[in-house]
Amino acid sequence: MGKYLDQIKPQVSDTWRADEMYLKIKGNPKYLYALLDDETRYWIAKEVAGDKFSREAPEYASRLFQQGKEVAGKKPLTLITDGLHAYELAYRREFYAHEKPVTKHVEHVTWKGDKGNQKMEAFNGTVRAREKTMRSLKREDSPILDGYQIFHNHMRPHMGLGGKTPAEVAGIQVRGENKWITLIQNASRREND
Repeated sequence: MGKYLDQIKPQVSDTWRADEMYLKIKGNPKYLYALLDDETRYWIAKEVAGDKFSREAPEYASRLFQQGKEVAGKKPLTLITDGLHAYELAYRREFYAHEKPVTKHVEHVTWKGDKGNQKMEAFNGTVRAREKTMRSLKREDSPILDGYQIFHNHMRPHMGLGGKTPAEVAGIQVRGENKWITLIQNASRREND
C-alpha cells in the first residue's frame, strides 16, 4: 500500500509545520521528526534521529524537508517550527532562495494565537499514545511508523477536519469501496462521538 501511495501527490497547503518528539526505540532515546501540512493535517514526512542537539541534527531536519518537497512536489510558502536551531539550518539549506516565492520561516511559536503549534502538539499526542501502547518501538526502521502514517493520513477521520481523513481533504480519494478502511473509519468515528 505504501508503494502505491508514494505515487500520489497530496494537494497540501502552502503552510507546513515541523516538530520533533522524544520516543524510545529498543529502550534507547530517539527523536521522531515530523512534517505536517497545516490545513489538511496530512503527515507529509518523517525522520527518526538519534538526537536533536547533535552536530547531525540539521542533517535529519534537511532529510525531513527533502522528503516533504518530494512527497508534495513543491516547497511551502510558510514553515512553522519551534526554536530548534537544526530547523533554521535545514530551512536555509532546503527552502531559502533569493528568487520568488520565498519561503518564510516562523521559528518561534507560542501556545496562543495564529502562530501557535497546537496542531503539531495534538499530532504528537496521537503518535505518543500509539507508541506508549506498544511499550516503545523495536527498531528505527520499524514498519509501525510507516503503518501509522498511512493510518493517520488515509483511514483515521479527524474531528478538526469535519470527520474527513487528511487524505480526503488533500484531494486523495480511495477508488472503489474498501470494506476494511470503511470498518476502521466507522469505528474511529464512533470513538470520537
